[in-house]
Parts: sequence; structure tokens; C-alpha cells
Amino acid sequence: MSNEIESAYNQWEERSLKPLTGKFPERKAQFATTSGIDVPRVALPGETDYLEDLGFPGQYPFTRGVQPTMYRGRFWTMRQYAGYASAEESNRRYRYLLEQGQTGLSVAFDLPTQIGYDSDDPIAAGEVGKVGVAISSLKDMQALFAGIPLDKVSTSMTINAPAAVLLAMYVAVARSQGVEEKCLHGTIQNDILKEYIARGTYIFPPKPSMRLITDVFQYCKNSIPSWNTISISGYHIREAGSTAVQEVAFTLVDAIAYVEAALKAGLKIDEFASQLSFFFACHNNLFEEVAKFRAARRIWARLMRERFGSQEPKSQMLRFHTQTGGSTLTAQQPENNIVRTTIQALAAVLGGTQSLHTNSMDEALSLPTEKAVRIALRTQQIIANESGVADSIDPLAGSYLVEHLTDQIEQRVLAYIARVDEMGGALEAIQNGFIQNEIQDAAYRYQKAIESGQEVIVGVNAYQSDEKLELETMKVDEAIEASRRRALTDLRAARDAGKAAELLGRLDAAACSDENLLPLFIECVEQGLTLGEICGALRQVWGEYQPPVWG
Repeated sequence: MSNEIESAYNQWEERSLKPLTGKFPERKAQFATTSGIDVPRVALPGETDYLEDLGFPGQYPFTRGVQPTMYRGRFWTMRQYAGYASAEESNRRYRYLLEQGQTGLSVAFDLPTQIGYDSDDPIAAGEVGKVGVAISSLKDMQALFAGIPLDKVSTSMTINAPAAVLLAMYVAVARSQGVEEKCLHGTIQNDILKEYIARGTYIFPPKPSMRLITDVFQYCKNSIPSWNTISISGYHIREAGSTAVQEVAFTLVDAIAYVEAALKAGLKIDEFASQLSFFFACHNNLFEEVAKFRAARRIWARLMRERFGSQEPKSQMLRFHTQTGGSTLTAQQPENNIVRTTIQALAAVLGGTQSLHTNSMDEALSLPTEKAVRIALRTQQIIANESGVADSIDPLAGSYLVEHLTDQIEQRVLAYIARVDEMGGALEAIQNGFIQNEIQDAAYRYQKAIESGQEVIVGVNAYQSDEKLELETMKVDEAIEASRRRALTDLRAARDAGKAAELLGRLDAAACSDENLLPLFIECVEQGLTLGEICGALRQVWGEYQPPVWG
């Protein structure tokens, strides 16, 4: 390594070496195996045939990672996805995870919240607090983050159709804590296209939904510059049954649509692109998953520079969160899921993820217990502190298999992007069912392979056991629903009814205009309006999305 390159890496590492807070160990500064063998900092072009075209980590096209020092400087953010029942119960889980060494929060919302209904709405019956935390008002959001300083933690919120309203609540909580908006760090998923494709928790038709997304882009550009305005999600596409190639391809065609919408709304590419982030799944085929992440970074960098004319390197970086594959977990022999999750987490780390959630072994059966959550978090901590894989920057660079797979995935993804472009873009490909049908066909082929035994799933179609399942599972208290109804009744009785009616009228008018809705959403939640009331007012103006029927 030349003196010039060595000096540059020393400076990068000095800037990025940041100790974890509290009782947890600092990132070690010396890197060696248990036998005392020095771990090379990074493989360099010229040292192997395959590195000639790859360049350096932290440099365009970012095949080797978006940071020059990657995990030698600082570990990825360990962000365990959590939320259930009430805000108070979820707050206790968050505080427990932070005490156990988690370094970021990730909020799971219940189904009524995800589709814009309050907990006391008749349509919410039986679903309150079941798959995430129930949030209907600012008061709930304040309870969710009680005792957690929002200027000290990074928060990810998995919410899409009503994402702008939940972000407004988060901003209002920060204000109540005395935290300036510019100090907030985190991500809001805010990805509606994949809801039309794969998940189904949409509310509004595409046009107003895209308007809400670009409103968030504009507001955050001016007021929350460190906030990731969208997490463009391949995870749910993969969970619906796609292949790894389809996951990347359809995620990127959605991303192209969001960029084009923002440009049409008057934003310039380098004003908002650095606040875009991505969210991928990680499954069991370790080398394919590593290559998938490398290919995704390279394709995105080139799209941003060559297609959209970005001049800023930060706008060209594909930064992503990874969650291990929920659809790979089995109810049979659930302890095996610890092994699956470990392989998947390892692949995500070797692939250069910026943050990571590891699934709990019991998630095929129920919401995770505290013990299962702790094991999942410890899996990340063992990989980080004991495996040695974080000691070298991009350690698999130059591997024939990894580079071959990266090239092949890139070619197949680009072919999909070209097909969608020919159709007129992501919205047209969704409306005509192309993307959905491609995923469904892939899911069908995979299921047939399992049923035939061609794909072996340990404990399911091979190596079965008659051992009786003895695993504690978690259940949500059914009394939560009645408690939530009472709380909302009290909230509406205590607020200024005249002010609430005035704000609902202003919402109707604003929804018909082109003004940015975020400031009004913040005012609404601060005056006691609920999520359901705000989304209900927008439903009256915009209507609801009705999926097309094909065939």
C-alpha cells in the first residue's frame, strides 16, 4: 500500500472510530486473528486479477461499500424491529433492547395503524396491538418514546401509507422534549409502491400517495436534513416470494419512480437523493446474498450518475438496512432458525449493510419473547465482536464466485429495469400486473421445488423430528383493545372541539391544493387530532385505492 493511500486510510479510520456509549466495549483498534496474524486492512487493485475494475471501498460505483473503512471504523447499527400491544409496553421493550446493547430503534406498528385507522374504529376490532404497537395520537407517540431522548438515538419507523402523519407525530414528540428537528436521525419507510406490489397496506390511490412522499422529501430537505425520507423496500417483495434478482430489480424500478416524482415536483436530484435509503431481505444462500448487495450498490450508483445526472457522491450511494428473512423461518424445530438467522446476518455484514435486524427464533409462532429477542441481538454482537469478519474492509472482494455472481445479478437486474422502462415505468408495470405476476410465478416455482424435495428445508421436508415442541410463546393481552378505546374517548373529550373541527376543514382544503401537508399534519397532531381522523379526512378527498383485476 503506497504512503498516500495508507495516509488516507489512517485519516478515514481516525474520523470513523467512535466508541459505543455506556458499558459496551469500544471498537478495537488492532486487528489480528487469535493466532496473532495481522488482518489486512483492505485488498487493493493490482493485488488480484478481479480487483482491477472494482476500485476502492467508499468510491464510485461503491461495489465494495459506501464507506472507505466500513466496520473497522464502526459496526453497523444493530436495530431490532420491535413493537406490540400498547405504547407503554413497547417502550419497555425498547429500553430493554437499548440496555442490552442495541444501537438504534425500529418501530413495528399494528395493522390498524398501518392502514390509517384508530384503535377504536370498528374495522380495527381483533387487530389492535397484534402485529405491532397501536398508535393513534400524539399522546401514544409520547408514551412510546418516554425516557428515550430523540436527539441521542436513531429511529426507523416501518410505516407507509400514513407515513407522513407518523413522521409529524415524531417531530411533535421531539418538540415536546425540547429537541430541534435538525437534530433528528432516522428513517421512515414511506414506500407505497411495494404496498401495491406485495404487501397490501395501502390507503390512497397512487397520485396522492406519491404527493405525500414528495411532501416528505421537501419538508425533510429543509427541516430534518439528517433524516432518511424513504426506505425503498425490497424486503416485502422478497417475502412475497421473489428471487434475489427480482428483489433488487423491482426495488430499483420503484426507486426510479420516486426519483422521477421528486424531480417532477421541482426538487433537484442532489437536493434529496442523499436522504434516500433502501431495505433488503437476506436469505440463506450466503454468496448470492453478498453478491446481491454488491450489485445493487453498483447499479444504483450508475443510475444516479448516468440517468439522473447526480454530481454528489452521497447521492449515488445505496445505503441500506437489512432484515433476515422472515419467510425462511419455520415453526418446525424453531431452534434451527437461530442457525438460519446467523447465516443471513453474516451475509448481510459481508455484503456491507449499514444496519441490521436479526429475526427471533420463535417468529414463525408468535411475537418474539424477550429471551428470543436477546438471542437474536446477541447473534449480531457475536458476529461483530468474535467472528473477525468485520476486521477487514470488504473481505470477499476478488473472490471468483462473488464477483461472478455480482456480474450475473447485475445483468439480470438491468434486463428487468429495461423491460419496466419499456412499459412506461413502475406504476404502469404495477397497474398491468407485470411485477406481481413475476413474483407470484417465482413463489410458485419455489414452493413446487420444496414439495418435490428439490429444495431441502431442514425440519420441514427433510430431517423431521417427532419431538414435542416446548417453546414459550408470547401473547398480547386482549384487554388492550378496551383500554385503547377508553383512552381515545378521553382524548377527544379533553381537546378543543372547535379547533379540531377547524383543522379538519383546513385538511380538506389543503388536500385539494398543492401546499406541503407536513406542517399542517404537525399542527393537527399537536391539537389532539388522531391518525384515523386525519387519514379519514384525506380519504374523503382522495378516495381509496382499488387494485386492478386481471384475467
